[in-house]
Amino acid sequence: MTEILKLGIPKGSLEEATRELFAQAGWNINTRSRNYFPSIDDEEIACSLVRSQEMGAYITQGVLDAGLTGQDWLAETGADVREVSQLVYSKSSDQPCRWVVVVKNDSDIRCLEDLQGKRIATELVSFTRQYLARRDIEATVDFSWGATEAKVVEGLADAAVEITETGSTIRAHGLRIVCDLLETHTVFAANHAAWENPWKQKKIAQIALLLESALTAREKVLLKMNISGNRIDALIPNLPSLHAPTINPLYGDDWMAVETVVSKRDVRKIIPILKACGAQGILEFELRKMVM
Repeated sequence: MTEILKLGIPKGSLEEATRELFAQAGWNINTRSRNYFPSIDDEEIACSLVRSQEMGAYITQGVLDAGLTGQDWLAETGADVREVSQLVYSKSSDQPCRWVVVVKNDSDIRCLEDLQGKRIATELVSFTRQYLARRDIEATVDFSWGATEAKVVEGLADAAVEITETGSTIRAHGLRIVCDLLETHTVFAANHAAWENPWKQKKIAQIALLLESALTAREKVLLKMNISGNRIDALIPNLPSLHAPTINPLYGDDWMAVETVVSKRDVRKIIPILKACGAQGILEFELRKMVM
């Protein structure tokens, strides 16, 4: 009988980004409207769509063997799970998100201490209360069911603790950020008992490895080029690599074929330098996975 790993996929803002990451890692997850049990092309995995806010509790209780959720929601709910892997991606970028204190542009609240005696709206109630209590700040923290920023705009709250990636939506609502409370990212977490099961641990580790390799690959590209043998020594010092570039002679010629993996953000600086060193036929390739 085939063993099954019960895997939680975050429903909501992370859902599409998570499906794309799994596809890059090698698993195709198909969701359908009103269906909370998406299909996956792996007979050893059974998926469930679960809100990130609830994921930690389901993993803790063993309803799920493992799942992906925000580090913030694990902290908020006090979930007792094993953090298998830190996966830095969000709904629109591969950057961490931030929980921030926001107020109206014309508010007299300028620092955290100015929240003394104020009313704050947020979904992250427990964390916010604990954060303020550790700093001896007394404020009313109300749970918000959504449209949290609007409560500040409409005067229903003096401030909000809200999550953001870029801050653009906050600025668009005529609000400003007072300070950051928490930086968060996605966590691949497992139930403790599931991790002690050798088969499940192996399966969870397999998923973690390939998700990590997919995220690593997003930051890198493969560069390939040709260069005359008498100019190779000028090229190599200007060519970053993981360990060392791969160099092979071209057939029947004194030219060399060179390839290396470099940071995607550095390519625009590197290519002009490589060309000035004599490299020709420079090609750039996207990577799907990179196992470190």
